[in-house]
Parts: sequence; C-alpha cells; structure tokens
Amino acid sequence: MHMKTVLILLVLALATIFALVCVLLTRGRAPSTCQHQPPEQEDTDGGRSLVFADLTPEEMVQVVRYLQANLGVQLVDASRAKPSDNCIASVDVQVPAKAEVLRFLDGGGARPPREALAVLYFGNQPDPNITEYVVGPLPTPAYHRDVTVQKYGGKVPYHRRPTLAVEYKQVAGFLKSQVFPTALSFMRQVMEYDGANLAALTAAPRGFQSGDRITWFALFQNVSGFFVHPVGLEVLVDHSSLDISRWAVSRVFYNGQYYRDMVQLESAYVQGRVSVEKVRKAPWDGDFSSMKPRAPSAALFPLQYEPQGPRYSVRSNLVLFQAWSFAFGMSVSTGLRLFDIRHKGERVAYEISVQEALSVYGSNCPGGMSTRYMDGSFGIGRYTSPLVRGVDCPYLAMYLDVHYLAHSQVPRISKNALCIFEQNLGSPLRRHYSNLQSLYYGGLVNSALVVRSIATVGNYDYVWDFIFYQNGAIEGKVQATGYLSSSFLHGDGLRYGNRVWEHTLGTIHTHSINYKVDLDVGGMAEQTGRHSPVCGAEGASLMLVLALLVTWESPFCILTARGKAGQLDRRSAGLSLCGSVAAALLRKSCNLDADSRAAKPLQ
Repeated sequence: MHMKTVLILLVLALATIFALVCVLLTRGRAPSTCQHQPPEQEDTDGGRSLVFADLTPEEMVQVVRYLQANLGVQLVDASRAKPSDNCIASVDVQVPAKAEVLRFLDGGGARPPREALAVLYFGNQPDPNITEYVVGPLPTPAYHRDVTVQKYGGKVPYHRRPTLAVEYKQVAGFLKSQVFPTALSFMRQVMEYDGANLAALTAAPRGFQSGDRITWFALFQNVSGFFVHPVGLEVLVDHSSLDISRWAVSRVFYNGQYYRDMVQLESAYVQGRVSVEKVRKAPWDGDFSSMKPRAPSAALFPLQYEPQGPRYSVRSNLVLFQAWSFAFGMSVSTGLRLFDIRHKGERVAYEISVQEALSVYGSNCPGGMSTRYMDGSFGIGRYTSPLVRGVDCPYLAMYLDVHYLAHSQVPRISKNALCIFEQNLGSPLRRHYSNLQSLYYGGLVNSALVVRSIATVGNYDYVWDFIFYQNGAIEGKVQATGYLSSSFLHGDGLRYGNRVWEHTLGTIHTHSINYKVDLDVGGMAEQTGRHSPVCGAEGASLMLVLALLVTWESPFCILTARGKAGQLDRRSAGLSLCGSVAAALLRKSCNLDADSRAAKPLQ
C-alpha cells in the first residue's frame, strides 16, 4: 500500500479515537460554560434593575440577626416552634413603592433604600398576633417599622396565621400518639396500621367562622402518589389551642358515616355496626400512581440547539432579548414576577406577576367538600421545585437558583428553580411563496423567549410561563400537572366526580388563577406632568386583575379591569386571556374595543 495512503488512514484513525474519547469523557456532564456569547445587546440599565432584586442569603441572615437582637422577645426557629412560641415565618424583599421606583428609574431620583418584609408569629404574648415588619436599610439593618395596621386596617388575629410545616408535623404526631391508639382494633384490622403506612392530607380553610382553627385531615396509603390512594378515614382536628396537649378530635368520618371521635368508631366496629370497606394494599411504588414510565422510550427525544449560542442574556436579575428587557424575581408567597417590562426601551408594563392559585372542591366526603385551597397561603414561591434539564425545560436553557427564607430562620436554596430559554415555535412568523408574475420566497423564523418556574404545592405541579414574542406580545401561561386530589368513593360519590380506581374518586373542582398586570403604556401623567394618552385614562396606569377559572364541566375565563377612568371598567381591555392564559398586553393602539377578542373555553 502506498505510504501516503497509510499515513492518511492513520491520521483518520487517530482523529476518530480522539473524538470517541472526548464523547465518552463528556457524556453526562453539564454543558460547557465556554459557549458562544450572545450577540452584543445594548444595556443602558446600569444596575437599576437591582431595585427589584430578591434578597441574597447574606441579606436574609442580617435581617434575622437584627430581629433577634432588637425586638426584645425570644424568637424560636420556625422549623421547631410550638404554637405558643414567637418565630419568624418568612422574610422576603420589600419592593419599594412604585412612585419611588419611577422617580429613581425615570426622574433621576435617589435609589430607594433596600428593605425586607418580615412576617412574624407572636404566640408567646398576652395578645397573640401576626405582625409584619419592614426592616432596613440592607445590607446592614438599622430600623424596623410595623406595617400591619397600614396593610390590613388593624391587628391580624393569631388564629388566621398560615400553617407552618412544623404544625403539620405536630398534627401528625398528635394523630399517631393520641388519636389512633384509641381505636386499636379498627386501625389494626381495617387500616392495617403499622405506625407508618398512612399519610394525612390537610383540607382548608380551617373552619367555617372567624376564630376557628379546625381542620379535616384525610388519610391515604403512604405510597408513591398517595394522593389517589384514600382509605376512607377522615379526622377533624381542633388545633386552635396554643397548648398542643389540649388539641382534640371534633369529628371522625369513615365510609359515609360520621362518629363523635375514634373511641365511638372503635366501639361501633367491635359491635359489628360499621360498614367496612377494605382497601387493597398498594405496593410501595403506588402501582397505577407510579411516575415510572410504563414502557421504555423507542428513541431519544429531539433536542433544540443554538448554533451560535443564546440570543438572550441574563445579568443579575435583568433579562435582555432582542427588543425586550425586564427584571425578574420570585416572591415567597406568590411566586414568579416581572418588573419594568420594556419593548424597544419603552416601558409597557411596570409589573406582571402571579398572585394566587385557588382551587375549590366538591365531594361527598367532608375533607373534599370543605376544601378551598389558596396556594399563596402555603407559599407558591417557597414550593418552587428544581427543574430537570431536558424534561422541565430544554437541555440548553439557562438555569438559575432561587434563595428563600420561610418556615425557618435559615436561608434555603432551590437549585435550578427558574429557567430561561428561546424556543422555536415551529411555524413561520410570516411567509409567502410567490409563483405568479415573479418567483420568490420570503419568510421569518418565529421564536419566543420563555421564563419558567414550576411550583409543586401538595398534589399539583403548576408550570408558570411568561413568554415574550417577536410581534410585541406577552403571554402569561399556566399548566397544571402532578396528581389529582381525590376522595374515598362511596355512596353517591359519582355525582361529585369520576372513578379513577376501585375506591378512588377524582373530585369535581374549579381552578382560579389570578395575575396582577400593571400596564404603563404611554407613561403616567403623575410622573410626566402632562396629558398622556393611556387608553383614555388621563395618563394613569391601567391595573388589571386577571382571573382564569377552569371548571370540571364548562371552563371559561373572566377578565376584570380597574383604572382611574370609568371607561376602563370593561370586560375586555386589549387582552385575550383564555386557553393558554394568553395576555397580549403590548398593543400600541389604545382602542380597547378594536383590539378585544372573545374569550374561548380552555381546551
């Protein structure tokens, strides 16, 4: 063989071996940080977006230390606090008043002081209450002021406090040590209770009149996806006393019958007067509720790639993408929020944020029929979960960590809790193929920037998206996944939902998703001192409260608008909010009627 040919083959073989070694060494690793940089985008922010930035872990620590040293009361770590203790329930950034921020951003005013909002539970006081303090300036606090009366019009009674994680543990301990032992035969023979095979799920709210703190807890098999494995037993716990030893059972429900307490249920069972419905024991993986794939994937899923790296950039809490810029943050209570949203340098919205996720249930079991979950009280931001690369977001998305302080006095981190990516929408933004008179083709690729977080609140996983389109529209989108909430199927249960397993009723319910949209299209007269054509509102910003209602039978949407001008109180204000909860906010025209679209049912 010719020597030149041999050398060429040898070089090719070495190159192939080198490539294989590189692939094997890098398999499973995160993408290299040495990537193409996004095209240079004009950044005139100068760090001003930090006025909206979430607290850093160091700032949270300083707030906790300040409160411990300056309130004159003992503060117990909320992760182990009893109801009779004082504790810090949460610490979050206190976003300055809008007028202050606009003077800073637009009028050359001073930067507002950086402050935190601390929510405290005062259980160890003659008059137990919930108090909110603004603490500042950060990073070295020197003052605090009580804003409770200013925000709520008076003191907030202690019984209204959202339940801490530790209180749920205390209720579970109360059931295990004080309640279940009073019905040993029933628990052992019917529930096959071994001290660990049952899980309790809370209902809400905690009572039916002011002052109540009584909660139904439904029992489920403690397996993967326990939400759909009810066993038919529900217990109403009165945990209103600050002394845990005085907690009591107010009512018990089993398979369609109410009992005064577990003692009465045990007595009726021993006497053979209880209609027993034995539930088949589920395996540890939950069987039908397992999240394991039922079959292996036939082939790898397609991947999106960026030939020259991302076309967006993230600098601290500021995102730049083509004509768009905005600041982002994560509220402990309400979750993902955006501020100072600009298109081509012009502010079009001051704030767009998630506000609440409410779900109302129906059932013929007391826990289900009384449940009205308001997820903000649990903490939509607190329960923001880590995102899995390539599943929850595209593989090449940018992943960001979120820090929070809630139910503990120690800051915690949720890794990869927020992702940002540009997504090809799969169809052209515009195109035309001409075969008449002249031959030509013209088309534009259609893509959008997505900011995403996923909050896992109990059984539900809410996928929150804010999407920025090339045509100047913003879409707010929420998808609900996870597990359904269920009741024990008995009697006329099918009037309240559908059977999903032998003893499992998927209950009828309604979701209501609320957003805050503060539009500043055209500016604000209060800031500019002139008439500003903000949709006929004399230069006032338009505040929209958006509510998406999704019912079991007939989904529909509601859009309400509030503004300074009476003509703003319309059902449609240039936004289409249905289906994917789309909100096209950035129309340049102020003719609201001309740009309105009829709401369509959610598919």
